[in-house]
Amino acid sequence: MIRNRIARIAFAPMLVLSMSLPAAAETIEVARDPTPEHRVSLSLRREAGVTIDATTRWLLAQQQERGNWSNPGHPALTALPLFALQLAGVEASEATAKARDFILSTAHDDGSFWVRPEPGTRGGGLTSYNTAVSLMALHSLGDPDLTPVLLRARSYLAGLQHRGDDVYDGGFGYDAQTDRAYADLSNTIFATMAMRLTEDLEDLRRDAGEAPADLDWEAVETFVTRLINHDGGFIYRPGHSMAGEETLEDGTVRLRSYASMTYAGLLSLIYAEVDPEDKRVQSAFDWARNHWSLEENPGMGQEGYYYFLSVMAKALNEMGVEEFQLPTGHRINWREAMVRQILNLKRTDTEGRVYWTNPTSRWMESDPVLVTSYALMALSIALGGA
Repeated sequence: MIRNRIARIAFAPMLVLSMSLPAAAETIEVARDPTPEHRVSLSLRREAGVTIDATTRWLLAQQQERGNWSNPGHPALTALPLFALQLAGVEASEATAKARDFILSTAHDDGSFWVRPEPGTRGGGLTSYNTAVSLMALHSLGDPDLTPVLLRARSYLAGLQHRGDDVYDGGFGYDAQTDRAYADLSNTIFATMAMRLTEDLEDLRRDAGEAPADLDWEAVETFVTRLINHDGGFIYRPGHSMAGEETLEDGTVRLRSYASMTYAGLLSLIYAEVDPEDKRVQSAFDWARNHWSLEENPGMGQEGYYYFLSVMAKALNEMGVEEFQLPTGHRINWREAMVRQILNLKRTDTEGRVYWTNPTSRWMESDPVLVTSYALMALSIALGGA
């Protein structure tokens, strides 16, 4: 895992920028338990196992004839359930082969994955997001025949990293061609995750004497650091938070931090191989502890709730955090708490199959396939998988 090869790095003062981070209240102890699944009780693991089987059956029943799930205009919406099924340990089948073939049908010669939007629709092909998620899902299949396609996707994704003398330097936006400089943390976490989780492919290029495709990870670190808020949490992009603003008594206006981007920021720093004891990581983790909740996406309510669960599970898993103390003094076993919460929220159809829904539609979470994929990923990671 990433956390097992994190190096201690001496950071230049410029990376901390001009902000003053709040002091960390508790140093994170990186867990050394080689069997994190033992953090979840046996009875709960058994219940979760039954739920995962029922969720798998539900997802497979939602697959469309072409092999896609949900909107065929976004290959990521097929790649996410495929990736979730792989994390859950589902074996190769006709369904996974059909999903693979559908995703491959959206591949372009330059390495990108996307579908041309219908005339009159807003936005572009979301090439960064679609390519990153497709790359991860196809790589998870472990099929060596896909290597040429995946290497092209890595080269394409590396070329999307924004470089320029501006606040977006080092990050990722939505599309390759835009009429303005732009990057945000949501696109950046998907791109950095895809590049880290597939970096083993570059050994093949090195063996062939070719230059590997990679990111400028120092630039990633610098961009992500710019998104640390005054309270140690994270915002969406420079100067903007999806959680809005707050006005203090003295009239000062500040951006609000929110949990899904705070965990995305933590995970991005981990992928950039920032030491877990670095002040930026510690301060962000303190924000997360101080705003701990599994009932909502703190700062956003139910908006982006299931994405929040999945990125929280990934971040805490990669950090090696198993238990921690809340400001109330209560100690949290996050794996057990998350498994219980996800199981409490499940829905069951007339065939006994399990799925999840979010009544709040923002960020496409009105799509039960999308939120079920997020829930399945979070559940699998919390149980000690992935």
